[in-house]
Amino acid sequence: MKKQSGQSIINLLLREAALVAKDHSLLLTLLMAPLLYAFFYGSIYMNKEEQNVRLAVVDDDRSRFSRLLQQNIDNSPMVELVHFPNLEEAKEQMYRGDCQGYFYIPKGTESNLLTLKQSNVVLAVNAARFLPSSDILTNVQQICLTVGAGVRLQYFEKSEGMSTTMAMANVMPVNLDYRPMFNERSSYGAFLLPGLLALILQQTLLIGLSESVAGERQHARIGEWLNGGTSTGIWGKGLFYLVLFSAYAFFFLNVNYRLLNLPMRGNGFELAILFMLFILTLIPLAQLIGSLFKSQLLCLQMMAFSTYPIFLISGYSWPFESLPRVAQWISMTLPTTPFFNIYNAIVQSGAGLFSQMGDLVHLSALTLFYSALAYYRFKTLKTAVKE
Repeated sequence: MKKQSGQSIINLLLREAALVAKDHSLLLTLLMAPLLYAFFYGSIYMNKEEQNVRLAVVDDDRSRFSRLLQQNIDNSPMVELVHFPNLEEAKEQMYRGDCQGYFYIPKGTESNLLTLKQSNVVLAVNAARFLPSSDILTNVQQICLTVGAGVRLQYFEKSEGMSTTMAMANVMPVNLDYRPMFNERSSYGAFLLPGLLALILQQTLLIGLSESVAGERQHARIGEWLNGGTSTGIWGKGLFYLVLFSAYAFFFLNVNYRLLNLPMRGNGFELAILFMLFILTLIPLAQLIGSLFKSQLLCLQMMAFSTYPIFLISGYSWPFESLPRVAQWISMTLPTTPFFNIYNAIVQSGAGLFSQMGDLVHLSALTLFYSALAYYRFKTLKTAVKE
């Protein structure tokens, strides 16, 4: 009996391969889309960080300090200073979008600094574009603090006769030792790309497999497909996708990660186990979704629109705790949410698979849940076909 079941599963795998080869829509979705999207989206964020963001500067102080300040900002690869004679022209450049903000150094800045008075410089950024404004603020703020502290350090050493240690204690009584962990340069690309590659893997599997199941209903092949048993039918068809997408996961983690210079801090074997469990969860989910449609085209159209909502409520792009309560409930029913939590911990932080036991149990429970739902659904469809 076990031998016959095994043979049926292999036959169903070969049957699915033959169906995919004949169906141009499935062929494009399963064989072209994963590689095309992975390399296309990956190439967009290949540099990972912005460079040479234009910042208008107006220097009314014209002092040694203001020149030193501008030189340090301009030496930063993130910011490119564009000089203007007055504030009105600098503002106009920002309003037109030619610069992402303006930096104004008023007259008397250096003299105030040397006499231990408060010195104010103005940084105005176009916050309508989040990344450029954030990057400019981070760089300019850090440079202003460093250069300003250096000037006052020299003042205490020369005018007050203090040692370097004593002068530093007066300049910076609290020294912040800022150390970003894992994504050391806080780059957007290094944060986004690992999740994007996993999302491409998930969505192409969901779209392809659900479309294949919808095709079975559309062409009245449910009875033929499930002839050897409901469980055998589900996992016989699913085995083709398990093999194919396991190969894609291996390819992404070894080829795309190298080409895009992404960090891989975790254990490769544990990551392989995670992807295997993830794909095993997606297989019954995709078949369950596909069973709701009698049109292959309609299934494809509906699933194509699911990508962005799934990404948004997974807690990857926005903290899960900050999502509306309803969105959190929906998110907990998707395998994407626990998978991303474990995947990020392994890839970005070098954590072990079993250190995320809560999410691992959650993902395993979803595997059983969707398998049970898929079995019941196809058992019902098989009975309806026989009648």
